[in-house]
Amino acid sequence: MSPEERELLNKSVSLSEENNKILHSMKRSMRIASITRAVYWIFIIGSAIGAFYLLQPYVDQLKSIYAGASETLNNLKLGD
Repeated sequence: MSPEERELLNKSVSLSEENNKILHSMKRSMRIASITRAVYWIFIIGSAIGAFYLLQPYVDQLKSIYAGASETLNNLKLGD
């Protein structure tokens, strides 16, 4: 093997190693991004469910007030 060929081979090996490092870092970044995205959506959905359970008693109370007011209005209309 001539010195020029050996030099080209060494350059090729070093480029391959550098490429491998870059690919591994890209793969790691993609994994971290997907985990972060999953945690983000779990937080959003969990917050929505938590807000629903927190506000549910107030919504039920408003429903009962509306139903009572509606019933009172119907009784007044029927009484006329």
